[in-house]
Amino acid sequence: MQIDSKLVKELREKTGAGMMDCKNALKETSGEFEKAIAYLRQKGLASANKKLSRQANEGIIESYIHTGSKLGVIVEINCETDFVGRRQEFHELAKNIAMQIAASPSIIYVSYDQIPPEIIETEKQIEIGKEDLINKSEEMKKKIIEGRIEKTLRSFCLLDQPFIKNQDITIEELIKQNIALLGESIKVPRFTRYVLGQYN
Repeated sequence: MQIDSKLVKELREKTGAGMMDCKNALKETSGEFEKAIAYLRQKGLASANKKLSRQANEGIIESYIHTGSKLGVIVEINCETDFVGRRQEFHELAKNIAMQIAASPSIIYVSYDQIPPEIIETEKQIEIGKEDLINKSEEMKKKIIEGRIEKTLRSFCLLDQPFIKNQDITIEELIKQNIALLGESIKVPRFTRYVLGQYN
């Protein structure tokens, strides 16, 4: 089938994938734009997952100061080579992540596996004591508690947040899209959020 070049261009801008990849995705999905995005994400993210495990010792430290200068963020973003570290797309990703942290006061950790066991236990004790669970069976109570704990703890994690500029993807998916685009492992090892007058 004939694929409209404007549609290919639009898909490329939205996903960051190559022109031929976009054209093939549209062919594979009979020209359906949203399905083509999903197709590219499946293909791109598959390769991105492999690259995630590679060493990433280059990169940048990005900062973001919110309007009014009462809130600021410093975040380290790593990649594998200085070449990618200088790319505009990499800098844009870093800026977006810094803005995400600034916009999300609940974020404390980069990822779920960084949450200390004592924090998980504290949340568990809070949920166990809630009155709406009193008349539930033990099995039902356990499921509800686990679900609530996970939801609360995920809200503390940067990678699990819906991207402020596109709520359809998480920050983890945004990073994987950039891994697919730039061809290197990308990691966020740490960040600091400053709020004027807060010292803890």
